[in-house]
Amino acid sequence: MATNERIREMPLEQVMGERFGRYSKYIIQERALPDIRDGLKPVQRRILYAMYLDNNTYDKPFKKAAKAVGNIMGNFHPHGDSSIYGALVHLSQDWKMRETLIEMHGNNGSMDGDGPAAMRYTESRLNKISNMLLQDIDKDTVNMVLNFDDTEYEPTVLPVRFPNLLVNGSTGISSGYATEIPPHNLSEVIDATIYLLKHPNASLDELMQFVKGPDFPTGAIVMGQKGLQEAYQTGRGRIQIRAKSVIQEIRGHREEIVVTEIPFAVNKALLVKKIDEIRLNKEIDGIAEVRDETDRHGLSIVIELKKGADAQNILNYLFKNTELQVSYNFNMVAIDHMTPVQVGLQHILTSYLEHEKDVVIKRTKYDLNKAETRLEIIQGLIHAMDILDEVIKAIRASKNKAEAKKNLTAKFAFTSRQAEAIVSLQLYRLTNTDVNALVAEQNDLKDKISRYRALLSDDKILQKEIIKELSTVKKEFGNPRRTEISTETAQIKIDEKALLADEQVRILISRDGYLKRSSLRSWQSSDDEDNGLPDGDQVVYEKTVSTLDNLYLFTNRGNVIYRPVNELVEAKWKETGQHLSQEIGLSSDEVIIRVFSFSKLDEDVNFVLASTDGYIKQVKLKSLPPTRTYRSRAMVAMKMKGDTSTIVRVDLVKPNEKFEVILFTHDAYAVRYDLSEVPELGAKALGVKSVNLKSDDFIVSYTLIPSNYINLVRMGIVTQRGAFKQIKADLINKISRAKRGVLVLRELKSHPHKIASLVSYGQEHVLVITTSSKRQIMVKTNEFPLSDRYSNGSFVVDTTSDGVPISLKLGRPLNYS
Repeated sequence: MATNERIREMPLEQVMGERFGRYSKYIIQERALPDIRDGLKPVQRRILYAMYLDNNTYDKPFKKAAKAVGNIMGNFHPHGDSSIYGALVHLSQDWKMRETLIEMHGNNGSMDGDGPAAMRYTESRLNKISNMLLQDIDKDTVNMVLNFDDTEYEPTVLPVRFPNLLVNGSTGISSGYATEIPPHNLSEVIDATIYLLKHPNASLDELMQFVKGPDFPTGAIVMGQKGLQEAYQTGRGRIQIRAKSVIQEIRGHREEIVVTEIPFAVNKALLVKKIDEIRLNKEIDGIAEVRDETDRHGLSIVIELKKGADAQNILNYLFKNTELQVSYNFNMVAIDHMTPVQVGLQHILTSYLEHEKDVVIKRTKYDLNKAETRLEIIQGLIHAMDILDEVIKAIRASKNKAEAKKNLTAKFAFTSRQAEAIVSLQLYRLTNTDVNALVAEQNDLKDKISRYRALLSDDKILQKEIIKELSTVKKEFGNPRRTEISTETAQIKIDEKALLADEQVRILISRDGYLKRSSLRSWQSSDDEDNGLPDGDQVVYEKTVSTLDNLYLFTNRGNVIYRPVNELVEAKWKETGQHLSQEIGLSSDEVIIRVFSFSKLDEDVNFVLASTDGYIKQVKLKSLPPTRTYRSRAMVAMKMKGDTSTIVRVDLVKPNEKFEVILFTHDAYAVRYDLSEVPELGAKALGVKSVNLKSDDFIVSYTLIPSNYINLVRMGIVTQRGAFKQIKADLINKISRAKRGVLVLRELKSHPHKIASLVSYGQEHVLVITTSSKRQIMVKTNEFPLSDRYSNGSFVVDTTSDGVPISLKLGRPLNYS
């Protein structure tokens, strides 16, 4: 069977690799990255050249943008009209281009991200400075290649008169490459270029005396100079750009922040929206209103503040949390000799100067050739005037133009070009005046040729010519720097507390993890029992606090959760509030057991924590600072040894106060010792042994008693069989830590009493016993005698009907009115 020789079998990997290689090369060289010489991408270059050919220049009337787009697409750039129009509009936007290359009539978009009007409505023409990019392009200064359909020639690069790559910068993403070159000040860049031309071995530091840093069209402030040196050295670096703003006083002794310049490439409308969202969400207190007052006189974002607000602190917060301050990453990649290269400041300027020298030399050669050709003709005409009669006689004797040229060349030694000029000469040119003009033109041409030859043979003259042309561009188009380069670093210090309003609120935290914050008005207008909690949940903490306070929530699994009061969800008192599970993942059996509030987090206080498996420790508040991820992750306050171990109680003490700790076990053992025996340990430590437990025993709870009040404190104990007894705390002998302790209930061989719960108090109280059936039984302590250690107390709960006691808590004092 015959086979087609044009069909080849190749592995898919090879085919894909080769095709993608071609595609990558195309989009790198012909689409996304700028040329290091003229700083333009192909579409930009084609736009400028097509408009130049169409005489759509600054000194001519505007033409429809659609016409320019059609010419570009039909002759040079076979891509979609929308992409061409987008590139054309970009060249006209003065908030994106430091020196706009195109002028437009009509809507060409805005800093708010608004799109331009359709191309059929807008008009465009080249800006005056674009002449400096296209000047002398018709003098063979750059290489020309055929377009996509071989009907036109287009330039591979433009003969630019200034380093456009630095002046207007560039942004692009290609296959495997990206570029981010910021715009710079035209005058500074030209000064640096001239200096480098005079001092080819100039260092980066010397060049940076001229190029201070980027000069963004939107102004703003570059904070610090650390990243600039690295960026100009390697082509990569990071800087911080901060908006320019002023704080001024307004009516009512209030202040307002007025932003007059924003960072480069920031969408103004989104920025204003973000600041207003911060106000609406009450992320900070003090912002009364946000307005965009931008008009034809310039940008203006007004942030009106409330009376007494700290304007500088609010501004610092906005710098940190909005695009009033952004990072800008230099990634200066350009096409150099058909290859993408990461370039620094010296490389860019050196490559431009090479291009500029090449352009000037090619232009001079073109002008020299043209002048020499013209001089040849002028000299022939002058010689013909001297022998005019003989010339006329020779022409009249000829049969036609070709023979006349041949006769002139043979008889009078005229060149072919001179003979052509003589036979084409009109009779009126034979006047004496015209001869004088020819002599004057001859002298002028000789001067020009002398200058051209000198320029081509002497590098110093070439250098002077380039400097002269660069200086002319600077004089005509140079303008003051807009972006300020600040020596101040971009570090922002914020007093978080100063951003919040100091307001008294009522907070509630439940055992099962519900949290809420309510206004005092909402709390006071609600019924005492109507707190919005689900049935079966219990209040762990309810208090009136300041919005500036901080909360520490301890769980029975040894975790602690940090929450600023101002971050609690604001809700009506009758509403449930927010559950911790919406932000933090807790175990299914994990509950809140104790909550503390602090106005400052540097207080010198300790937490005391004890676990059911016989460990105890103290940990400083300073050892539990809020972590960066406190919103989504709990901190460890005490390490748990096993899955069944839990925290029985958490207390707060001052390090210099003398306390005694009494721990009670389920098997009715009690041990008493000084709290000073419990060491201060790190947050993730297990702790030290608190009691010498039997194998099946565990800690029920403990109590802390000031040493000087030990003889005044009573202990109320309830057993699993429903008995209640109270004893004096000093009946338990004081020993050292980690001992077995003494029994506080009488041992029974059959169905012995075990401690279910306990509580300490210093005066007569009503105690509340909660049972497994959720019944609550009141016990008045004045109705029960003080017992010795060996009694089992009196039965107060019928476990068959009421359930087993599970907790004993203080109610109201008996003398409470």
